[in-house]
Amino acid sequence: MPFELDIIYVIYLFVALAAGLFVEGIYLLFFNTRSYRKNINRRLKLLDNEPDREGVLVQLRRERGLSTTGEYRLPLVALNRLILQSGLKLGIGKFAIYLVVLALFAFGLVMTTRGELLEAFGAALFCCTLLPLLVLKIKRGRRQKQFGAQFPDALDIIVRSLRAGHPVPVAIGMVAREMADPIGSEFGIVADEITYGADLETGMRNLYCRIGQDDLPLFVTAVAIQTSTGGNLGEILENLSAVIRQRFKMRRKIRALASEGRASAMILSSLPIIMFIVIQIITPDFYASVWSESLTKLCLAGACGWMLIGNFIMFRMVNFRI
Repeated sequence: MPFELDIIYVIYLFVALAAGLFVEGIYLLFFNTRSYRKNINRRLKLLDNEPDREGVLVQLRRERGLSTTGEYRLPLVALNRLILQSGLKLGIGKFAIYLVVLALFAFGLVMTTRGELLEAFGAALFCCTLLPLLVLKIKRGRRQKQFGAQFPDALDIIVRSLRAGHPVPVAIGMVAREMADPIGSEFGIVADEITYGADLETGMRNLYCRIGQDDLPLFVTAVAIQTSTGGNLGEILENLSAVIRQRFKMRRKIRALASEGRASAMILSSLPIIMFIVIQIITPDFYASVWSESLTKLCLAGACGWMLIGNFIMFRMVNFRI
């Protein structure tokens, strides 16, 4: 299975990238003239075209895999919660259609290239089960991380609003107007739910179900206690914001200290692949005599398995929660 790199295709690739970047620059320069208010978050963008807040609330719920009343639509609650917390805006129906199309594409591609029915079925099964779960978990992690980075600023806005004499729902609505996604639209959903009949504690708990971020239970508990027994919510939230910022500071410090381990893990993981590519470019016939051997496939599978185990161990050594 020789691999020859033709320089003309590399030139074509860079020309295509340059053309794409040029078109994007022209678009950003001349056509991206919409206001900041319209771009700040999706909820405000929808409200600009549809002034009915209840209709926008229903649309946001359906996009996230919920019913019109905010209930889970799938009987598999864990899967529905994963789709909800990932921030996917396709809806359950479109998401299922895309999975079917992806599975059929993988099945046809493997059947065309390999001609093995079992391998094609395995590829289709992987593309409609494990691959979507992996993508959704990655999207959920990134969204929760982005929400956590915005959360202290949102708490500061709520504290300033409370000190100005506004009630908690008005402070939440101010966060929905002033902050970008994901926190802007999420707090906007809370404000709309409160407007259309839900109590404050229920709206906060629904917010935690939609996000699942670790710092939210403290905020939800503080708001629930203040609603039932009273107290200085502004001071509590101010202290909570300071604690969250200190946690982020410690995480960044630990990440900087663990950067050497992460760099070593990346080098050790990429070195075999890079060397394989270099050998294929320099000497395309180096592995030609062993590609057809069954022992070669077993050795490659074993090597990949050991690499995955090593990568997992190194990942656990340099990534830990605080």
